[in-house]
Amino acid sequence: MKRFDTVIIGAGLAGLQCALELLRRGRTVLLVDRKSRPSQIVHTTGIFVRRTLEDFDLPQDLLGPVVRHVTLYSPSGRTLELESPHEEFRIGDMGRIYQRMLDEAFSLGLEWLPSTHFVRSESVVGTACDRVSRVHLESAGRQLVAITKFLIGADGAASRVSADLGLSQNESWIVGVEEILSGVPLEGQPRFHCFLDPRLAPGYIAWLVHDGREVHLGVGGYPSKFRPEEALCRFRESVAERFDFSRVRVEEIRGGRIPVGGVLPRIANERGLLVGDAAGAVSPLTAGGLDGAMRLSRFAAETVAACLDEGVSPSSIYSGEAFRARFISRLWMRRVIAALDSPYVLDLGLALARFPGFRGIAWHLFFGRGSFPDVARRREVWSQQGI
Repeated sequence: MKRFDTVIIGAGLAGLQCALELLRRGRTVLLVDRKSRPSQIVHTTGIFVRRTLEDFDLPQDLLGPVVRHVTLYSPSGRTLELESPHEEFRIGDMGRIYQRMLDEAFSLGLEWLPSTHFVRSESVVGTACDRVSRVHLESAGRQLVAITKFLIGADGAASRVSADLGLSQNESWIVGVEEILSGVPLEGQPRFHCFLDPRLAPGYIAWLVHDGREVHLGVGGYPSKFRPEEALCRFRESVAERFDFSRVRVEEIRGGRIPVGGVLPRIANERGLLVGDAAGAVSPLTAGGLDGAMRLSRFAAETVAACLDEGVSPSSIYSGEAFRARFISRLWMRRVIAALDSPYVLDLGLALARFPGFRGIAWHLFFGRGSFPDVARRREVWSQQGI
């Protein structure tokens, strides 16, 4: 029963980022994942937005070309072209990014348990009369136990750590499935092709993303309203008139749940906290989660480090309620989008978007910089509380 400052369950972007932030602060970390390696199964498309590209030191050699152009398609095939003067998006080679983050974490002293499942945890009193958690794990039929001051759930939208700690859980999500394709000849500037059609993607979009390096073809929507794999096949058939799939090769298939209910209200208690999708750190409107994963993971590491030094509970600093106010308008817009199940209404909406005022709304939706609430306000509150 080895002892750690933190045990992190889940080695996606949120878990790896949180581990690195804690290791850089001199904390001991055990990272646990059910996969044999982080790159084994990747769920995200890997789209990094401008705000993330500006604020985080991402590996430039593992990022694709800059994307500034977006084409929106209505159900009837009408189009709207949007272009930004800024470097808005880059798609990361996520498997290699995960591996590089893991390698850096090893150099900082990370302990790593791959192919290992989280079973449960329990609160106990440590040898120094301090409250700790005993974390039960399972690997290849072996029962393992670790002792930790804080347990961190980075284990996705249906987080088992959240349930174990008695924290809030995601109740609203969409599901997506995506193919990574090679052999698709595409001309012109790297571009996002976004298709608004409730028959293919109810409550979300279908997309073809071309960044000059590879093609991502996917659909997303509410699971009660469509079958993702069938919708993806119909989508590929529907765009075959615009794109040449005669020599296409499917390099990878990705998919999973995407929480769209906003940051959950209770994401920490005295025993641990949640990050990434487990915390609902995803934009309800765009379903983008990479920026939220990185920002919230950094703040989580700051919180844990302060709690280890000062002996306070994470819940006094790390509160989902403090973020939720910033999500109110997006949550309402998510409800509106969920109700838009008529192709005719979406056709009308795209027609209106050609006019300057409405076009600005569309431009802001794709190129605005408010993807996730800034945690600086929480740091101010933290400082005012003398923590």
